[in-house]
Formats: sequence, structure tokens, C-alpha cells
Amino acid sequence: MYKGLVAYSIIPVLVFIAFFTAFNTTNTLNKEAYSIQGLDLAYNSPSKAPLIKSQKKINYHLPALGKCFVGFKEALAFKESRGNYFSVNTLGYMGKYQFGKNTLKLIGIYNTSDFLNNPELQEKAFIANTMRNKWVLRRDIKRFVGKIIDGVLITESGILAAAHLAGPGSVKKYLRSYGAIGFADAYGTTIRNYMKKFSGYDTSFIEANKKAKAALL
Repeated sequence: MYKGLVAYSIIPVLVFIAFFTAFNTTNTLNKEAYSIQGLDLAYNSPSKAPLIKSQKKINYHLPALGKCFVGFKEALAFKESRGNYFSVNTLGYMGKYQFGKNTLKLIGIYNTSDFLNNPELQEKAFIANTMRNKWVLRRDIKRFVGKIIDGVLITESGILAAAHLAGPGSVKKYLRSYGAIGFADAYGTTIRNYMKKFSGYDTSFIEANKKAKAALL
């Protein structure tokens, strides 16, 4: 029994000696062969992990255009048609800005098929119509901008947006009656709604022009 225990106790010793000898003979590992000195190691190790939870959620589908004129017309177009140049609603209003046939005639456009299939002409139509509306409402802009009507601060961009919705004549009645004479389109959208929604944009780019027309060069 004792001899057996001695035999078994010698085995771990022999394994240890063999292991130690393997790394201390002429076969010692050549560390130089595994050196990384002089190698260009490309890696990035950020000092701080990004704080995902604290980051503001960004909607990449809606670029921030701010309160500039481009922001004004794109916001209005999104409300009218989701920005779709080829949209025609149930009442026959068409294009990115949802123009009616009579309004198009006022700015020199008579072929609605060409209009609907020409994004460049639609953009020119929006500018021309806004210039014309600004001329029609020039006195009201001067008189009412900065005042509060029906709980809404009146701004030039709000007036022009409302004119796009309801026509300049209806906007005149609304302003001069201090909101008593309102307007709502077939879908229930009101002048007040547009006055508020499109308030405070910079529309100084638009010049008042009674004879503004949309034409391609």
C-alpha cells in the first residue's frame, strides 16, 4: 500500500520537471519572433463609451431647414401633399402644393397635365402665386403683423400660408374682422390653423408682384 502511494506521488513531480525543462533548454521560446515592435497597428479605443440613452432622437427623414424660406415652402408642401409632385386629391387639387385650376390660370398656367408632370414648373408656380398673394395682401401685412388675433400671433409667413389655403380674399376678411369671419376647406383646415402652423418663417425673399407669372425659360 505504501509503495503504491509513493509511486503515485512521484508522477506529478516528474510531469512538473518535464514541463519546466521544456522551457529552460535550448528550445526556449524565441520572443523576438513574436515582437510587434515597428508594426503599424490600426485600432481605435474610445476613451469613453457613447452615451446612447442621453442622445437626442433624430428623425433623418425630416431634414431641419429652420425658419428660412425653403423651410417655409417645404413645410407647406408637406402639409398639402406630403411633398408629392404628382398628387391629385379628391377635389382635383394637384401637385406638390395642391393648386386648383383657377389659381393656375391667374399665374399663366393653362395645361394642367403639363403642370402636374413638371416639378420645375410647380416650384415656379408656388413662387409666382406667393408673390401675387403678397401684393394683394400688402396693406394687411403691414397693418396686422405683430398683432394677436384669435389667440395667434400674426406673421407674414402665416398670412401667406393662409392665402395659399383659402385665397387672399378670405384672408383679408379674416384679418379685418379680427377672426370673426373664418374659413375652412373641405377637409376642415382653417385659416387660423395655417396662421399658427406656419408662423415666423422668413418670407422676405418674396417680392410683392401683382403680375407674377410662372413660366419656364
